[in-house]
Amino acid sequence: MEAPEPPQAAEEDGDFGYKLFPDRHKAPQQSLSLSILQDHNRCRMRLQLALETSPYAKLLLDAMKQSGCIAFKDRHFACETCDGLAVGGFDAATSQIVLCQNSIHRQSLMNRVVTHELIHAFDHCRAHVNWLSNVKHLACSEIRAANLSGDCSLMNEIARFKFGLKGHHQTCVRDRAVRSILAVRKVSKETAEKAVDEVFDTCFNDQEPFGRIPHNKKDAKYAHKDFQNRDQYYANI
Repeated sequence: MEAPEPPQAAEEDGDFGYKLFPDRHKAPQQSLSLSILQDHNRCRMRLQLALETSPYAKLLLDAMKQSGCIAFKDRHFACETCDGLAVGGFDAATSQIVLCQNSIHRQSLMNRVVTHELIHAFDHCRAHVNWLSNVKHLACSEIRAANLSGDCSLMNEIARFKFGLKGHHQTCVRDRAVRSILAVRKVSKETAEKAVDEVFDTCFNDQEPFGRIPHNKKDAKYAHKDFQNRDQYYANI
């Protein structure tokens, strides 16, 4: 895992993979402090707004439903307090998306985290990813999530003071995929980079279910419309 970043940078640039979530396997607490309860309620409200308004999330939910994996808000999304700089993760054992209520302080970040983790959930549904034993499987899903979720959008990269390089989108996707692997697996940086390099071309060009790289909400809306039309087309064959 790489060195911690300053708080503001962490909010913009947090790792997305499968950080350790300390409350995942503990018995529920009988009571919550007022601040934790407020964080939890805000997280649930931001989640609801993301699911209702984000074209990225709406497309992914439709695609998962078509693949036979319906995601229910109360069953498959959990707002929890997390350690370190994590903002979210996908728990394959429970098929749950974990949203770090102590780290997600803006609706835009919630939208992006939900999208990123829904891509992992979509991959889990359609491809039966071996998250624990096959680092190439993990690398592929992290590449797809960084590529398609908006993690590497121009605005996010400008906020990180990273922009202006030729082929920068691909570089950003590689870097974030490697970082996510290192955040959740005890492997060397060389091993993570090798896994990303070996699957990069195939997984970067796998743009399902978007059919394109959605660089902004407008792109995502068009992709969602195209997906709905494609679904209707195949239904009529």
